[in-house]
Amino acid sequence: MKAISDRFLVRHSLAGDSAAFEKLVKSHERLVAHIVFRMIRTERDREDICQDIFIKVYRNLSSFKFKCRLSTWIATIAFNTCRNHLEKRRMPLHEDIKQAGESVVDVKSEIEKPDALVERNDTAEHVRKQIESLPLHYRTVLTLYHLEDMSYREIGQIMDMPEGTVKSYLFRARRILRDRLNARYKPEELWKEAI
Repeated sequence: MKAISDRFLVRHSLAGDSAAFEKLVKSHERLVAHIVFRMIRTERDREDICQDIFIKVYRNLSSFKFKCRLSTWIATIAFNTCRNHLEKRRMPLHEDIKQAGESVVDVKSEIEKPDALVERNDTAEHVRKQIESLPLHYRTVLTLYHLEDMSYREIGQIMDMPEGTVKSYLFRARRILRDRLNARYKPEELWKEAI
């Protein structure tokens, strides 16, 4: 059903219907924001980059031929725009993976406690900060996979990398997060408080 809606919006946008393009933007702005906010750390640049992405979408809409999902195409534009911005500022795209640590530790599921709301907010903030501190490609893969429900293939298309690399980045990102969370929240403490 989404593909039909996207086709309608694309066709009408190309015909000059500004309301159709506005609806297209509204339906994909969350995706663009997720990518931009994970890749670009400078808050003042984020809004400009989001606008730039949709300008590029508008200018290149006639070249979109529905060989992939519209969301994949837009995410590719978003990823490449962010990458180009970072390259212009000479910020490294690939951070040293080894500095993040790579030991495997099991994560216990969240345990409800009497003051669960406070602890959940603290935990959510800690997780958000840990995701933001991951190397660029790790946090981008996590965002596209978990927040946008994209497949390995789609993420590979967006980031121009093989599916195996996407799987590897996702595995490593999850492992780093597990290790960092276990360093702050000891599993034995979580179990003791649950009893």
